[in-house]
Amino acid sequence: MKLYFHGHDYKYAAEQMLLTLFPAQRPEYPDTPPEPGEDALVLSLHRGAVWVTATAKLTYGGTDYRASRRCRLEALTDELTTHRALQQILKLAFYDAGVAARGSEPPWGALTGVRPVKIPTKAMLAGATPAQARGVLRDTYHVTPLRQQLAMDCAQASLNAQASLGQREVSLYVGIPFCPTRCAYCSFVSADVGRALKLIGPFLDALSREIKAAGAMLEEAGLKVRTLYFGGGTPTTLSAHQLDRLMGELAEHIDLSGCTEYTVEAGRPDTITREKLAVLARRGCGRISVNPQSMEDHVLEAMGRAHRGADIRAAYAMVRESGIPCVNMDLIAGLPADTADGFRYSLDQVLAMGPENVTVHTLALKKGSRLREEGSALPDDRAVADMLDYAWAALGCAGHIPYYLYRQKYMSGSFENVGWCLPGTQSLYNICMMEELHTIVSLGGGGVTKLVDSKAGHIERLANPKYPKEYIEKIDAVCAGKERVARFYGTPQKEV
Repeated sequence: MKLYFHGHDYKYAAEQMLLTLFPAQRPEYPDTPPEPGEDALVLSLHRGAVWVTATAKLTYGGTDYRASRRCRLEALTDELTTHRALQQILKLAFYDAGVAARGSEPPWGALTGVRPVKIPTKAMLAGATPAQARGVLRDTYHVTPLRQQLAMDCAQASLNAQASLGQREVSLYVGIPFCPTRCAYCSFVSADVGRALKLIGPFLDALSREIKAAGAMLEEAGLKVRTLYFGGGTPTTLSAHQLDRLMGELAEHIDLSGCTEYTVEAGRPDTITREKLAVLARRGCGRISVNPQSMEDHVLEAMGRAHRGADIRAAYAMVRESGIPCVNMDLIAGLPADTADGFRYSLDQVLAMGPENVTVHTLALKKGSRLREEGSALPDDRAVADMLDYAWAALGCAGHIPYYLYRQKYMSGSFENVGWCLPGTQSLYNICMMEELHTIVSLGGGGVTKLVDSKAGHIERLANPKYPKEYIEKIDAVCAGKERVARFYGTPQKEV
């Protein structure tokens, strides 16, 4: 869609609302006016003596739609308040015109961004009742009743998690950027093991150095690890010996005595063996992900996965035999070659296995993924909505409750990803990471350390190199950068 601005240059706000209202559209910024009847938005801002008014003129499907929102000039007291208020009225004006053009409201209403749970959580921390917090979602952002309840459930889980955290506790993430093959929907920077086998050894040598540097930094800063999460890529792409070495070095150089949650993403069932599971169990892993994404063989083939539904069942059985107590399984709604009936079959099969956690993702067409580049045929928004509605009902009947959620760009139907769990089995790491409750110290390829000062509302990000080769080459700088974490926290006060 062609976008034109008058009186402002808030491109990001307009692009966020465009993705919310019309997920299939991409922003364009031409130098010439639109042709008559061409899809386009003119978003204007006018300052008067009392009011600042945002006006949206949207042409969609050959029809014009207009809407406006305003705020009082006297309310714009400082730069930050001004930017927030102006962006809000611009987005809401666009939203009103877009809803008229669509003929319906999106499931998350006018909410943009990846963390909708922060809105009710922030309201309740400021003293609002749950009913008042829900009212903000309903009245200000027009969130549908089902998504209001979803956000409120996850907000309560976030508040519970926040209350459980110690002042100088952090989470630790270890990124292993290797996979057996690349899935069609994936945009993660990870190396195909067949082509990058020679890099795994040097990568682990470099990671060993970063582990030692991180351990020294954590001790210096007086920080304790509360949760530990292996992600990727697919960590179980490593051999049993390599996993044993890596997990042993973590235990040797980092104090894990206060770690209450230890997760390893096994993900791909074709990387799971009894030998690897024995290492994970012996080294303290208490939560593991076995991610089918679908239980239908033709959908798995369309994704570029080498395994089939029978392999998922076999891998799950091996995990149960290993004694690892908590299992997560991922499914994706909206995959190519899938249908609403096919998704129901996949979810029923997963629930029959009895995992403690089930994460239901909505397909997002990520930049760099094969699906987006090739423009593959996908289930429409109505089919995806049917999939998610069934997931809500079936998981609830099976005793699962939602505990964290997030949204992504280019997501089918502008829906969401939701983590479901049996009561008492929620992943604290997932909540802390998505709701930015405390610092995540990241190691390995593509890891992003997120330093969180919750009192000041301040966050800093420190990114490791994405590619294995680049990570190996820059490991000296990566290790030296760990000192920034210690500086962020300052010298811990000693007990008297």
